[in-house]
Amino acid sequence: MVIESNAPAHTATARDGFVSVRGASENNLRGVDVDVPRDAVVAFTGVSGSGKSSLAFGTIYAEAQRRYLESVAPYARRLIQQGHSPHVGSITGLPPAVALQQRRGTPSVRSTVGTLTTLSNSARMLYSRAGTYPADAVERLESDAFSPNTAAGACPRCHGLGIARDVTEDTLVPDPDLTIREGAIAAWPGAWQGKNLRDVVSELGHDIDVPWRKLPQQARDWLLFTEEQPVVEVTPQRDRVAKPYKGRFWSAKSYVMHTLRDSKSQQMRDRVLPFMESGPCGVCGGSGLRPEALAVTFAGLSIAEANALPLADLAVHLGPAATLEHPVAAHGSWTSGEGTEVSVTISRDLVQRLDVLVDLGLGYLSLGRATPTLSPGEMQRLRIATQLRSGLFGVVYVLDEPSAGLHPADVEPLLAVLEALKDAGNSVFVVEHNMDVVRRSDWIVDVGPLAGEGGGGIIYSGPADGLVDVPASLTAPFLARTTPVPVDGAAREPSAWLRLEGIRRHNLQGLDAAIPVGVLTAVTGVSGSGKSTLVSTVLAEAVGAHVRDDTPADAEPVDDGAASEAEPGSPVAGISGLEAFDRLVSVDQKPIGRTPRSNLATYTGLFDAVRKAFAATPAARSRGFGAGRFSFNVPGGRCETCQGEGFVAVELLFLPGSYGPCPACAGSRYNEETLEVTLEGRTIADVLRMTVDDASSFLGGIPAADRSLATLQEVGLGYLRLGQPATELSGGEAQRIKLATELQRARRGHTLYLLDEPTTGLHPADVVLLLAQLRKLVGAGNTVVVVEHTMAVVAAADWVIDLGPGGGSAGGRIVAAGTPADIAGLAPDASATAPYLADYLGARVGA
Repeated sequence: MVIESNAPAHTATARDGFVSVRGASENNLRGVDVDVPRDAVVAFTGVSGSGKSSLAFGTIYAEAQRRYLESVAPYARRLIQQGHSPHVGSITGLPPAVALQQRRGTPSVRSTVGTLTTLSNSARMLYSRAGTYPADAVERLESDAFSPNTAAGACPRCHGLGIARDVTEDTLVPDPDLTIREGAIAAWPGAWQGKNLRDVVSELGHDIDVPWRKLPQQARDWLLFTEEQPVVEVTPQRDRVAKPYKGRFWSAKSYVMHTLRDSKSQQMRDRVLPFMESGPCGVCGGSGLRPEALAVTFAGLSIAEANALPLADLAVHLGPAATLEHPVAAHGSWTSGEGTEVSVTISRDLVQRLDVLVDLGLGYLSLGRATPTLSPGEMQRLRIATQLRSGLFGVVYVLDEPSAGLHPADVEPLLAVLEALKDAGNSVFVVEHNMDVVRRSDWIVDVGPLAGEGGGGIIYSGPADGLVDVPASLTAPFLARTTPVPVDGAAREPSAWLRLEGIRRHNLQGLDAAIPVGVLTAVTGVSGSGKSTLVSTVLAEAVGAHVRDDTPADAEPVDDGAASEAEPGSPVAGISGLEAFDRLVSVDQKPIGRTPRSNLATYTGLFDAVRKAFAATPAARSRGFGAGRFSFNVPGGRCETCQGEGFVAVELLFLPGSYGPCPACAGSRYNEETLEVTLEGRTIADVLRMTVDDASSFLGGIPAADRSLATLQEVGLGYLRLGQPATELSGGEAQRIKLATELQRARRGHTLYLLDEPTTGLHPADVVLLLAQLRKLVGAGNTVVVVEHTMAVVAAADWVIDLGPGGGSAGGRIVAAGTPADIAGLAPDASATAPYLADYLGARVGA
């Protein structure tokens, strides 16, 4: 296909001031030639799967990284995680590059905003060198003593986690009206072991036939918590003929801890786990620090209190300390360094770095906020802030959707940061779907026109205002606002209301919320206002506890650190209207798997139908091959050289190890005998290499597969390959795969669907497809609640709940609720969403 473009014709030589790419063939790119200006903000646009990320990250950044690593000593290269060598003819005019990609928080709850930005290092140094110590302190603490992640600083009870897990009398004895013989100590084992312990208790002189609550407190405490393990001679009470034996006593706590620590039986561990209770550590108050560190203060705050403050409040609190200019200690003693030159220097640097984060709209976060609880957009902005302070010059920054997860009001400070990076002498390349960011760019590279095989070409490369005149571009109409997302006529009327009263979780304190039933509701608000807490946490927990929860399970469990953020007790004081729902489905952006073995075909279940189809062929039946033969996850049909992975690790003596196609199966994953079986001339490996669009026609005769493929196409995922590893999927793609998996199931009854920013990673043209599916769910009598920043989705909703007015402690309130038209009519000071929604609706009406 020849793509017309009004961009200047490419020359064979490099252009001054440009990064010149020639012959790029990474993924679906088709021998692309393009010139991209340096010292500018360049937006790479196109529908999902068009090839824009393959050009920006897979080609330009990958080549910059490869060239840098060539200059590194071979031994040092082994210590650096390396990417691949891109498929490209040549790239000239390429400066060093830094990539800031969309990644969710690391699974470790020990990683925080402070550790990610290295602000914690400055804070620890400030308390170590300039803090005020207690009068009885012997010496200053080293900075490591103020970190919960070091042996010197970690609380001895919770080991720095801030969360202590222990047993209590209430957990060990749920029914105090029972006697010990009747099983009052529920944590003890059953069967013979339990009888043995009861006999031992009786021999020790305790009454096992009176209600537990009537036993003396001292006896109850000993039976539950003692570390003693006396051995007594026991005569079985119900079998006097049996011989006496030596029985050892275990307290309930000792038994639970021993089982969790030493038992090899997962069933045994699962049984005793409910007797444990988690909560803030009583020794450190949840800070994870030793008492000696918590006793040190600066500007009246302990380091735990400083870590808990919103960044904006912390910057204000430290402001006076950053401007003092006293050459000697204010107190004239080693026990306080406040007011010294060291204090002023460290405080000033800390405040300046905090101000960058506040300017990026992250002032509602705190230094102690665990990174697993952050959105990909928040993570990326934290990394951008770190780069702003680096002072690098002449670098290409390649950013993956920096506006993801941002309210339109928060996009403005982001744009200012991108301009600041450019003004500092750098080039900023952004892969972006947000048209507000694209309009403000200096240059646009539009890739497409379609996804997958239908994309991979350069539609346009030139100044931002020139794209609107390119008819082949699917981006142009949305950039010019000539084709906004269609909105249905009158809003649907709710059939009932789900009401939650007294919501308490994170920054939602005493909130009452009403969710309309049978309609599409958009929950909006600036970053950190409490949207995800309300929908994905509170609403999901409250409703899930009363109805059947059919939330799609992740292919592999991901420790997202939620346990560290959990608060005890129910998140709501009261709930009504649950009778409207039969089931709950919460669709989030967690990955569908963390290894290449999990892929699109296996997660959706369509691969089962494909394997059965291959097993039903005459060639398979004659060889005695069942459906299991065509799985790459089990021995039999898979290639045993790579064990079905398709690739093998290549170890080199003086160079870092890398991966290459398996020499035995050439990357097909299967052995020769399995590949001899074909379905309409295609092997099972050929099918896995097909895109959803290609497979739709090839597998159309298999109803189960056809249904899965159709729903994947309907949510805009036709460009993905069936065997695409889960590790290569974005959070938005993972969420839409889960949604498609749910849509393909024939369900009856009223379902509540909860989605958290489903348009993440979606081109405006793909948003149209997603909205059609959401409307289909509502049209079938279900209720859909989405957390969204995209005004196209908000405008198409039947009801809007706007949270704010700010983020963190300044948010957590419902500032407005009503139809999109109602919200759009509010003043900007009443709703941060109102002016942007009004602007979108005005553009639609004008069009």
